[in-house]
Amino acid sequence: MPALADTQSMPLNMTQGVTAVSQQVYDLHMTIFYICVAIGVVVFGVMFWAIIHHRKSKGAVAASFHESTKVEIVWTLIPFVILILMAIPATKTLLAMEDTSKPDMTVQVTGSQWKWHYRYFDEEVEFYSLLATTSAQIANERDKRDNYLLEVDRPLVLPVGKKVRFLITSQDVIHSWWVPDFAVKKDANPGFINEAWTRIDEPGIYRGQCAELCGKDHGFMPIVVIAKSQTDYDQWLQATRTAQREAREEEQRLLDMQMGMDELMALGEKVYTTRCAMCHQANGQGLPGAFPALAGQGVSVDPAARLEHISVVVHGQAGTAMQAFGPQLSLKELAAVITYERNAWGNNTGDAVQAAEIQAVMNGEEL
Repeated sequence: MPALADTQSMPLNMTQGVTAVSQQVYDLHMTIFYICVAIGVVVFGVMFWAIIHHRKSKGAVAASFHESTKVEIVWTLIPFVILILMAIPATKTLLAMEDTSKPDMTVQVTGSQWKWHYRYFDEEVEFYSLLATTSAQIANERDKRDNYLLEVDRPLVLPVGKKVRFLITSQDVIHSWWVPDFAVKKDANPGFINEAWTRIDEPGIYRGQCAELCGKDHGFMPIVVIAKSQTDYDQWLQATRTAQREAREEEQRLLDMQMGMDELMALGEKVYTTRCAMCHQANGQGLPGAFPALAGQGVSVDPAARLEHISVVVHGQAGTAMQAFGPQLSLKELAAVITYERNAWGNNTGDAVQAAEIQAVMNGEEL
């Protein structure tokens, strides 16, 4: 039983998947595997037969021949035929994998260090998907769940039975969007768009991860796809569209409001922990030579650099690993995390950044 349990938790063969293409890939893999097994049996069978029946102790004398035209033709034709037998199903499978024509819907997938951004074409829905496992859970070596490091805060939701085209790109370095159950694995290259597609046959939760070494948190960039029936998907889409519209309206109301320091600090700590601590560290000390410290130095403590601090968080910093968080966070979250950085770890500037200031910097206005 233990051996069986281990095999089930760590399969020894390819994932068969839940799409027609993934099944084709699996069938192709097994076809090539059986051909290789047959070649191995024949080659090693002939070799061991020759060793046993033509050994020196039986008085066997090695034959002396060379430049045999027949032998040359035979050992050229046999591999050629084998390769043709492999190439036919392989070509059919590759053509099926690359056929992104006539999709029912399109989703843009953008990788960045270290998260995924999904945008549904023509649906006014887009969001970032981040690792849901907290830093404290990662540091704790006990009680790791079955899907440890394969859980996200916002999964990609897709309908079953629909052809979904993915347009895959990157914001910074090379990533790779890989979901084994779909037989989809495409590099996300900055400045380029790669295409892939899937049609999911069964509702369920399917997991993957970035398959291209993309930086220090490459291992914390999972992918979760939830496949729903068309009815459930339509309900989710409508609810998400409504929630995002209400969030935009709430942001407009925030422009005329003054949030209190306690509210800003509480939300700012939460945002900092999930979005910033991986680089600048939970204590704000950063990583020397890689990520600058925020505690007690730099723009986060300079009263004259308040606008610069906002601009760096909103627009990012060219030539560095500092991303533009303006498109990723709400005005409230941006105001909160900047306020937190200016007042945590003993910085104590007393600055309470408001949503209106963030909006002004986004629009390039002078305050």
